[in-house]
Amino acid sequence: MKFNWKFLFLTALLFTGCDSSRNAPRNETKETYIADANSVGFDISPVPGSGPSVWIGTYSSQGKTAQFRFEFDQPKDIDSGMKGFPVAFGHGRFLAMEGSDASVLLVDLGKALEAKKPPGKVVRVAQLPFAYVRIGENQSQAPNNGGFNSEPRGNWTPTKIFIGEGHQECQFFLNFNPITRKGQFSIKDEEYGDEVLAQLAKVL
Repeated sequence: MKFNWKFLFLTALLFTGCDSSRNAPRNETKETYIADANSVGFDISPVPGSGPSVWIGTYSSQGKTAQFRFEFDQPKDIDSGMKGFPVAFGHGRFLAMEGSDASVLLVDLGKALEAKKPPGKVVRVAQLPFAYVRIGENQSQAPNNGGFNSEPRGNWTPTKIFIGEGHQECQFFLNFNPITRKGQFSIKDEEYGDEVLAQLAKVL
């Protein structure tokens, strides 16, 4: 999978709303999850003995509980050209978990991703590989718009996910906060909604 790093970095700046200045002391913020219409939040918990980049996501609503595992391989740093704004890329995977019921999660994801139709016949897979770009660190949620800011300092790691190849490639954001134990699926572009939903239905 090929990446246009310059383009990705420019879109990263738009997404995070970052401030490149790092000379002033950074303020901390008390973090409370901020919901928005184009995101679906869920709880995360680390997998014991698996390192800091392996998580189990849990989404419970209307008596249904979906669970899935997601893993990030060691990333490779990219020179963003901006001091204090680290960008890295790598590969990872979603893994299906036995007993997961994602019926409600998929409906809520369809709304957030602005999908036009529900997934067709779903064939479950054990794992779904992806590539990712990690866009900054220690970000805080921006009020009201679903983005992220460098100030005040937070604990979110915004991450863009790429699944598929060629004309079937789709993109979305998987953001996570290891301190508050929250994760978030978030829209990248409306045009990817149907394909993202169809892909995630295989493992959620």
